[in-house]
Amino acid sequence: MEKNGPTSSTQDPSVPPCSRGSSSGLRYGSLVNSVSSLAPKAAEASAVSPKQAYVATAVLCYINLLNYMERYTIAGVLSDIQKFFSISDSTAGLLQTVFICSFLLLAPLFGYLGDRYNRKYIMIGGLSVWLLTAAGSSFVTQSQFWLLVLLRALVGVGEASYSTVAPTIIGDLFSGGQRSIMICVFYIFIPVGSGLGYITGAGSASLTGDWHWALRVRCLQLGLFFTTATKIGAAETQGGGVAVQSTYMEDVKYLLKNKSYVWSSLGVTALAFLTGALAFWLPTFLFRAHVTQGLREPCNGDACNTTDSYIFGAVTVATGVLGGALGTSLSRRFVDKFPHADPLICAAGMLGSVPCLFVIIFVASSSIPATYVFIFFGELLLSLNWAVLADILLYVVVPTRRATAEALQITVGHLFGDAGSPYLLGVISDAIRSSNPGTHDWNFQSLKYSLILCPFVGILGGMFFLITTLGHFWTWKCQIKHAQPLVCVIFFKNHNLFVFFPP
Repeated sequence: MEKNGPTSSTQDPSVPPCSRGSSSGLRYGSLVNSVSSLAPKAAEASAVSPKQAYVATAVLCYINLLNYMERYTIAGVLSDIQKFFSISDSTAGLLQTVFICSFLLLAPLFGYLGDRYNRKYIMIGGLSVWLLTAAGSSFVTQSQFWLLVLLRALVGVGEASYSTVAPTIIGDLFSGGQRSIMICVFYIFIPVGSGLGYITGAGSASLTGDWHWALRVRCLQLGLFFTTATKIGAAETQGGGVAVQSTYMEDVKYLLKNKSYVWSSLGVTALAFLTGALAFWLPTFLFRAHVTQGLREPCNGDACNTTDSYIFGAVTVATGVLGGALGTSLSRRFVDKFPHADPLICAAGMLGSVPCLFVIIFVASSSIPATYVFIFFGELLLSLNWAVLADILLYVVVPTRRATAEALQITVGHLFGDAGSPYLLGVISDAIRSSNPGTHDWNFQSLKYSLILCPFVGILGGMFFLITTLGHFWTWKCQIKHAQPLVCVIFFKNHNLFVFFPP
């Protein structure tokens, strides 16, 4: 091994050389200047007109809005569901866990298909399953909680088909700064949809006196939709599409060697854990805080008080719009001067939210207004990340592997993130409450102590994003020969650090 400079590893024939910062706006871990090396040499006109691109993006944003409205409708009426089925916190958390588990298990399949087949038809098939199962879950009876759990799991099938391919379609329709703006608009609908899910879900249950109508109204909103089919990589190859194909294992190996992708995906996992737990439990936590302070009656009637779902939903919408726009603005302003600005923005958002989370947890028992103030700032900081993270994935992964990259990130993020966090916090809450069951104050305290896990996950996520920034400065290569120690060399800027491991 030469000591004077980096030794490049064997290159995947389907992957062009990578660059740390290019003039095209495709930054570290991405392609040199463009993906023209993957496209046919003959220049072709764009396959998609600007009008078609904007219409397609509008349709995708609308579906994304309904997607997250449906996902958090359950959280908005959770107290009503717990009373209807007489279930504990841990069992209630299972509703979100089974949904996310089916979602993450099928995401790799749809990612594989999305890189190889027409994504419009993949989305149509998956969303049809989503509509039917969501509608069916609104008709379960009091003795059919098992059926509600099953149908919530099947809802994840439809969402997996959509969530894995929609961002990659936007990535193909736009490039450069325009893509960052479109991705920002798309991801703003995550918190907007989540917040409206709380509001409309709680509102439907309050108006009808039956939580089932919260799900039925959501199904009525999902009508016929359409989108524009586009060749993979059309926007970045002037409509020509990308000609190279690879196997699924080659795609996975490529992604595992992409350090910016790996570490940012771990940060996404921590963010998913944190936001999944907070989104599911904070409205219930706030309701119990009101009861503990004597400001509200316990949930003893046919329908529980849903005021906290309204307020929390409105805060989520406002912080989602502001945070998404602010994160994208900061990225566009600083990324040309500091190529690693994007993961630093994400790290600042995660670490900055940690003090807010501690205040939320410990101040709720004494001051509800102060708690909402810090919920606003905490959610605002977390919302900085969504659009920036999506843009990171699009510019560090080649177009032919974006759907697979999106699917694997979704799988890992949900598997170790929000698939288990609502259930885990419910289990911890039940375990703590079992020491003093039957009191409303202890119901609040048990959930309070279980939420303490969230700030520490936020610190971990912030560290992952800080490590992502280092991927801009260093790389590695290891080799081993028979009867010789394993030799690893870490290339840091212009200096090489050799690390030897005994055989």
